Amino acid sequence: MLHRRTFAIISHPDAGKTTLTEKFLLFCGAIHEAGSVKSRKTTQSARSDWMEIERQRGISISTSVMQFEHKSCLFNLLDTPGHEDFSEDTYRTLTAVDSALMVIDAVKGVEERTRKLMDICRMRDIPIITFINKLDRGARDPLSLLDEIESALGIKTAPITWPIGMGRDFLGVYHFLKKTCFLYEAGKNFLIQEPTEVPLTALKEQMSEYDYQELLDSIELAQSCVFNKEAYLAGKMTPVYFGSALNNFGISELLDGFAEYAPDPRPRLTQTSKAIDPNDSVFRAFVFKIQANMDLNHRDRVAFCRICSGSYTKGQKLYHIEGEKFLNHTQAMQFLGQDRVHVAEAVAGDIIGLINHGSIHIGDTFCDKKEGDLKFTGIPRFAPELFKSIRPTDPMKSKQLQHALTQLSQEGAVQVFRKAIGNDLILGAIGALQFDVVASRLEQEYGLSCQYQTCPYTTISWIFCDDMKKREEFMDYHMGQVGQDSYDAWVLFCTSTVQRNLIAQRYPHITLSSSQEC
Repeated sequence: MLHRRTFAIISHPDAGKTTLTEKFLLFCGAIHEAGSVKSRKTTQSARSDWMEIERQRGISISTSVMQFEHKSCLFNLLDTPGHEDFSEDTYRTLTAVDSALMVIDAVKGVEERTRKLMDICRMRDIPIITFINKLDRGARDPLSLLDEIESALGIKTAPITWPIGMGRDFLGVYHFLKKTCFLYEAGKNFLIQEPTEVPLTALKEQMSEYDYQELLDSIELAQSCVFNKEAYLAGKMTPVYFGSALNNFGISELLDGFAEYAPDPRPRLTQTSKAIDPNDSVFRAFVFKIQANMDLNHRDRVAFCRICSGSYTKGQKLYHIEGEKFLNHTQAMQFLGQDRVHVAEAVAGDIIGLINHGSIHIGDTFCDKKEGDLKFTGIPRFAPELFKSIRPTDPMKSKQLQHALTQLSQEGAVQVFRKAIGNDLILGAIGALQFDVVASRLEQEYGLSCQYQTCPYTTISWIFCDDMKKREEFMDYHMGQVGQDSYDAWVLFCTSTVQRNLIAQRYPHITLSSSQEC
């Protein structure tokens, strides 16, 4: 367990997150050739982007789980979607990791999506390592980038490596802790190359006198920020690495840093405020993601579980707390993107997948023995902001559509609601791109062509009330505005936040919530 490193990669779209993921797999021997995600015309696609729509658009739209080894450490890497329309998937993924890698574009600096993701990490005190990418381009001054990280994200920076040159003159990095330089050769984008290690003074012969002196001055200024591991583990300081994922610059140093500094599995809080110690011998795990149709031949659904304590061995029976029963003949799996292998053994910190026949949901908990009402915290569902009604082009395929939407809603790709009057099916999404993804997947994975129509609603609220009589009176009065989600929880549809607030004021005994724990 002490050798596990479970982390997520977060960034603004197009900062190079998926490319960096591919290079990790390449450097650690998990794959032999990295896929390019530069455009949809490329014949190679990223290993972590396995859906057809991901390959077409060159973006990540679903969290991928990959496992690889480096320097006696086993890494569980979760590559998250960068696009804000899939923020809910990213948020849930961050509940399953012990640390995060933040990728920043050296040309654009700190962007809006990075700020939002950083806020989520700060709420959970997640330790963050920063990789400033794309130094092979005409990047901004590294000192100004560090300044911007500190001011915009509110976290101290401590550079571990420092760029030698910029753009076409980018030669490699200087390592502050090792007091040496690592030089690279450009043009080897898909090959692993061992850097040439030289002392800093050796650069005099390779750089002009002016550039060399400028490098010395910047190193002197940057090294005043001393790395403190305790501050990093507390989420108050981020070690910073520079490089170019596309050109394989700085990848080895970043991997070494993760193996040395990133935390092993940390305690997990439950809803009773009890912290589950990863050293506990009792197996406990929670589901943070469900993915349908990873294997189109079998139309299966996989529940991704984070092990919080204890260990799993092949064939071990697991008790499903919500289902109140043991799962027999459990065959857990581990992943490399879409590829999977059966698990012989897994320990706290590992991510395993369980075949799900519809009884497992996001937020569910597993143990190796019957245990009380155990529930881990911080796995929410958020109120959608966009809504569309959906019906199949062929009316004879209504049941098939309901089955498909049940699977897609269980994995969190979109939320599905049924109106109390009329039983219309309504899709709810945080961003418009989610509708495109659902339409594409319904057609490609289920063979369903559908018609969509925009709804007038702008938000929904989950309805809570301890007094059953008052709740029924509320529902009867607003029958045209209420419905149920895919978990049969009652919701209120509103055309504006003003309407929602007026209803909340009129019925103080009713709680209208914009989020709900899974």
